[in-house]
Order: sequence, then structure tokens, then C-alpha cells
Amino acid sequence: MMFMNRVFLLLILLHCHALAFVHPGMLHTEVDFTRMRAKVAASASPWITSWNILTSNSHASASYTPRPAAIIYRGSDGVHAENYAQLYNDIAAAYALALRWKISGNTTFANTAVTILNAWSSTLTSIQGSTDLDLAAGIYGYQFANAAEIIRSFSGWTKNDQTAFGTMLHDVFFSINHDFLVRHNNAATDHYWANWDLCNMASMLAIGIFTDNVTMYEEAITYFKSGVGNGNIDKFIWTNYIVDGQVLGQGQEAGRDQGHATLGFALAGALAQMAYNQGNDLFAYQNNKILSGSEYCAKYNAGFDVPYSSYANSDVTQAVISNSSRGTVRPEWELLYAHYRDLKDLNATYTGMMRDIVNNASGGGEGGGGNYGPNSGGYDQLGYGTLTFRLT
Repeated sequence: MMFMNRVFLLLILLHCHALAFVHPGMLHTEVDFTRMRAKVAASASPWITSWNILTSNSHASASYTPRPAAIIYRGSDGVHAENYAQLYNDIAAAYALALRWKISGNTTFANTAVTILNAWSSTLTSIQGSTDLDLAAGIYGYQFANAAEIIRSFSGWTKNDQTAFGTMLHDVFFSINHDFLVRHNNAATDHYWANWDLCNMASMLAIGIFTDNVTMYEEAITYFKSGVGNGNIDKFIWTNYIVDGQVLGQGQEAGRDQGHATLGFALAGALAQMAYNQGNDLFAYQNNKILSGSEYCAKYNAGFDVPYSSYANSDVTQAVISNSSRGTVRPEWELLYAHYRDLKDLNATYTGMMRDIVNNASGGGEGGGGNYGPNSGGYDQLGYGTLTFRLT
């Protein structure tokens, strides 16, 4: 009996250890920051190019002033003006400043980032508007959590303030994330495009990491594998082809437009990167299914033909692939290429092509929020991937 008790206790301890979160452990780990610092110190190209883009961005200025609001509106409710640009600009600033501090060691930038985080945690109470509020809760939830995850090791951000920020993430963002993935606003489960699920899954996962909430984290992982909506990997990348010996996966939004099709892989990449840094390899799931989708999407957007099967759900039938917004420039491909090609030595030819196309259009390396126009689409990704994800 004593032996069995010891075995049971050991199993409990091993289970608890397996669920312990790594910090920092969302998009970036301490190993990543060590690499970034070394590359910047050596003025190594192309990392230094992305660093210079970062430091030249006004969002990375130590004099940046936040504009918090008690209620954020995205989408028209017929009464209030939209003000969500205040939120996505401040998040872009918090993230850029956090990176700048973590790499340079200059605490002036960390102090400004803390000012932004504390301003919002002491002010924001809800996100409202049209159903687009679900997009705001998803995209900005995961981004805000990532900025905070970098700053959490800064001695100038008190534990009480970190707790207050985590409470805001839970009460304002996670509450919407969870409700959306469960109910989908009482619509048909296939009504919402994959991006809607993916951003809410990313937010849930990120907030789970920041608040050390295992249940929240595992809910996002489970949804990726078996969720009822289009964020489920088998619904997001719903059919595969073999072309010249390579697996290409058609994304759920390929027939919609390429702006949204590319966004799906920006979100899937971020989700997988955060999970990977916590020991869950979603990149490898189902024989690298995200890679097959990334290659399909990148190949088409790089100017090549791809096979296409008619897509239908409760609302639409899309008989042909959409060329609307083909060639969309999003700072997303560095992450995907670094993982699949540089880390795992897999074929990511077209993902690499799109990486280079975006970098060439961005001044030699990925930029961040503020480098891709003033509208929300330019802030859908945190960016600076040449600096943060490039391995070789």
C-alpha cells in the first residue's frame, strides 16, 4: 500500500510538472531573446534591418502616450462611434516597447510599456459594438497578453499590477473568447469564418499562459483539434492535394479573398508558436497540416496556380478561388518559415517566397503595427518576425 501511495504521489507530481507554464513562453522564449540580442549586437543582417524598422516606428518611442477607454467599440451598434483603433495602437506600442527593452536593456522603454498596460487594466471594462467585438476580443486579447508576457519579468511592473492586468484579460477578453467558441452568437457552427475561431483560440491560449490557467489553455488546444467551428484544423484546412510531390492544403477562406486567407495563417502560426513554446507541437499535428495550408496560401499569393475545390457552408458556395487582394502583404511568414524550414528542415518553398516578398516590400525585414497602414488590417499581426523568429 505504501508503494502504491508513493507511485500515486509521483504521478500527481509528474502531472503537475507537465502542466507548469514556461515564462516567457508565448511567441518568444528567453532563448529567443538571447538570440535577438546577439544578432542586434553584431549588427547581423537581416535581423538588424528589422530592429531598425522597430526602433524607427513611433509606437516604439519612450514618449508614447496611451489612450485607454472604459469601453471599446468595434463594429457599429447604431449608437456609439468605433474607437478600437485606440486599443490596437496601444497594443502595438506595448509590444514594440517590450521588445525594445528586452533586447536593449534600456528600462525607459519598459517603463512606458508598463504605463500602457496599467492604463488599460485600470480603465477597460468591456468590448462592445456589433458581432465584430468577437474579432476585437480575439486579435487584441492574444496580442495584449504577448506584450504583457515579455514585460512580466521587468522589476518595475509590480505583482499587484500584473494581477490586475491578468484580471482584465480574463474578465474582458477571455469571457468573450469562451462565449464565442461555445455559442458562435447562436449562429450555425459553420457560419463564422475560420479567422473568428482562430483569433479567439489564440487569445484564450495566451491568456491561459499569462494567468497560469491550465484549464483555459487546454480548452484552446482541444478546440484546435476537435472544435465544432471552422477553427478546428480539419475545417480550417479542409482538403489536401499532392502537387509535384508536395502536400498543399486548401484553406477555408481561399474562395473568400486573400486578405482573409492570409490572416488565417498569421493566426494559426501565432497559435502554434505559443503552444510549441509550452511543449505542445501543433505545427506537427496531423503530418504538419498547418504547413500544407501555408504552402497552398503562399503559393497562390506568390503568383502561382493552385488546385481548388468548390467550398460551401450554411451561407455561401464558392466555386472558384478568389483573386481579391491576391499578394496581400502581411508580416506573418517569417514565423512559419523559421519553424518548418530552419528548425525542422521541411519543404516550405512558397512560404519562403512570401516571406521574401513581404520583406522586400517592407524595407528588408518585417515591420510591425504602424508599418502597414493606419487601418486595423495593418495591426492584425504583431510583426517584426525577421528580428524575432528568423533563425538562420
